[in-house]
Amino acid sequence: MKNYTSQVYEIIKELVKKYDEKAQVKYLCSLAEVSRSGYYNYFSEKSIQNRNKKEIQDEKDRDVILDAFTRHGYKKGAKGIKMTLENEDKIVFNLKHIRRIMRKYDIICPIRKAEPYKQMLKKDLEHRTIENKLNREFKQEKPGKVLLTDITYLSYGYYKRAYLSTIKDASTNEIMAYRLSTNLYLDFVLDTMWDIIKQKNVPIPEDAFVHSDQGSHYTSPTFQSLLKELKLGQSMSRKGNCWDNAPQESFFGHMKDEVDFKVCSNFEELQVEIARYIEYYNNYRYQWNLKKNESCSIQKSSSSNQ
Repeated sequence: MKNYTSQVYEIIKELVKKYDEKAQVKYLCSLAEVSRSGYYNYFSEKSIQNRNKKEIQDEKDRDVILDAFTRHGYKKGAKGIKMTLENEDKIVFNLKHIRRIMRKYDIICPIRKAEPYKQMLKKDLEHRTIENKLNREFKQEKPGKVLLTDITYLSYGYYKRAYLSTIKDASTNEIMAYRLSTNLYLDFVLDTMWDIIKQKNVPIPEDAFVHSDQGSHYTSPTFQSLLKELKLGQSMSRKGNCWDNAPQESFFGHMKDEVDFKVCSNFEELQVEIARYIEYYNNYRYQWNLKKNESCSIQKSSSSNQ
């Protein structure tokens, strides 16, 4: 895409060529408020050669960026492309350059959509909220200390719906465990927590705690008793404040933008897509400003609860 001045020069040239009145160049440049010397320089042989070289280079860079854009089967934004190229191809592109190429060739990354209201089970008088111990201090330089958890719904097939419960390490941004269910019964959330403990290679510090929203699953006496049994602390976001659990919300948002779950005709196909995406997210999806801890080995759980 040419800038405004270049477009004006092109129009002036067309007018001059059409009416064959070179004397009008001065008048037209003055009328358009552009430089007459700049006009002549723009159409000089050297400038034309430089533009042609730049166009050829842009096309080469476009092909490189397009390859990274859809690598591993999911579309990425400029930051994801930059990290993919640097980590996997050892190619360093400036972010501004990547964005310019994306605009020029209409390489469009998915735009995250707001999470709709999540219908949860009703709370009773025994349900109890917990104070916010995390206070958005997600990066505590200790893998396994802050375990973020939440539930989202996934629409698939012909008006079918499933529910995904995940546990995310706030320090490494890795999905440590997940469960997929066709209903919102409490069991599949409890099973997600058990999956963390069963993974003996996942380090859980003594001061570790689980952070969630104030959904009925997490305020239930059964869930809170399980955390005590597992010797895990508990923390909750303030009511109606999604930013208090932003990394977990971000995961759900990116996943829904990057995966078309509606192509899954049944629950089994949905399970495969979820497992495939989490494998990609944990191992291939580079995340901006994320400091990875290479000593933290993560093992995923892909079991379901129907």
